[in-house]
Amino acid sequence: MKPYDLVIIGGGAAGLAALKGAYDEKLKILLIERDKTLGGILKQCIHNGFGLHHYKEELTGPEYAERGVNEVLGLNVDIITDTTVIDVLKENGTFELKVINTKKGEHSIHSTSVIISSGCYERTRGAIQLPGDRPAGIMPAGSAQRYLNMEGYMVGKKVFILGSGDIGLIMARRMKLEGAEVLGVAELMPHSNGLTRNIVQCLHDFDIPLFLSHTISDIKGKDVLESITISEVDENFEYIDGTEKSFDVDTLLLSVGLIPDINMFDSLKFDVSKKTGGAIVDQTYQTSVEGLFACGNALHVHDLVDFVTEESTKAGEQAKAYILNNKKRSNNMISVTPSSNVSYLLPQTLDMDDEFEDVILSLRTTTNAMSGKFHIYQGENLLFTKKAKFVVPAEMEKLTIKKEMLKYKGPITVQFEVVNV
Repeated sequence: MKPYDLVIIGGGAAGLAALKGAYDEKLKILLIERDKTLGGILKQCIHNGFGLHHYKEELTGPEYAERGVNEVLGLNVDIITDTTVIDVLKENGTFELKVINTKKGEHSIHSTSVIISSGCYERTRGAIQLPGDRPAGIMPAGSAQRYLNMEGYMVGKKVFILGSGDIGLIMARRMKLEGAEVLGVAELMPHSNGLTRNIVQCLHDFDIPLFLSHTISDIKGKDVLESITISEVDENFEYIDGTEKSFDVDTLLLSVGLIPDINMFDSLKFDVSKKTGGAIVDQTYQTSVEGLFACGNALHVHDLVDFVTEESTKAGEQAKAYILNNKKRSNNMISVTPSSNVSYLLPQTLDMDDEFEDVILSLRTTTNAMSGKFHIYQGENLLFTKKAKFVVPAEMEKLTIKKEMLKYKGPITVQFEVVNV
């Protein structure tokens, strides 16, 4: 069988946008989705707030997913669902994807190029080493969301949430609306990790307390969860004696971070960012492996699906250019690295021989600021400064570099200056 020109792994928002961006009648393209239907995590996100940037209107998660699916269904491409990629290899310039499904069993698919759009997964209790007993009733917030919104199963009646990520905040409201008693949300950091609008709409509007700089210090329950204790922590994240607060609960939901789902690509040995957990990419979203691209939450965890669509469309366009123009990476690469008060940014490298006009940097800060300035340097030369207001680590920032700005030699660094007003 003739190899595909491009295989896209994952049929959520990122994969659908990448497919639309990559589409060309000259190309033989395949999209693989492990679920029975396309749409990804959006199918269980029945709340609204999606689409304001991309579609210019407010949609629920399923509505956003439906639009993405409808945009690709008429394209002359192959789409297979209920199929899991278990390994990816590359030999003699061709990728071999080992996949498995219920009809054909295990088999291989070959392709000239691949886009990783496999999404992310939640950290579990084992990943954060919670102290205390190990009863039933402790689960990731996203799992509880799926149980409730797709299976119709109420996971608990007296609920506490650890972590203020957006899924946890949204589930605090969702459980409250379903009649559960939500006793609070504890956050290890001194600031929330969720969008400001979710803090207001999901906690403040429902009088659900948020305990910043707090974490779980004990869990009790023989077979099922009976109670949890939280404690305040100091700047070194050590418990502060005398700050304990206990709650009788039957459910503890964890919203303690998401991790790009790229384990099936370990055989390819591409460069991975320790900070994001995803691949290191250049401005074309190409990884350190020639012909392998990454986008969406499989690259870095986004706060808005609209940005996933925007980024993934560009990744698809770049993969198409790579195939049609036989576009190869040059040796004229420079690094793009975070500096003061910047947690991470990407792309992490720039191919200076690539024909580009604008490079959009996506980044997060390490601190809250009512007002501040982003400074971008090449070597010791200041390229430009951009003012910013109401900056928080939970919300991604974007900066644009035009190629004509890059008049100097050396790597690019980005820093954030907090300005006291």
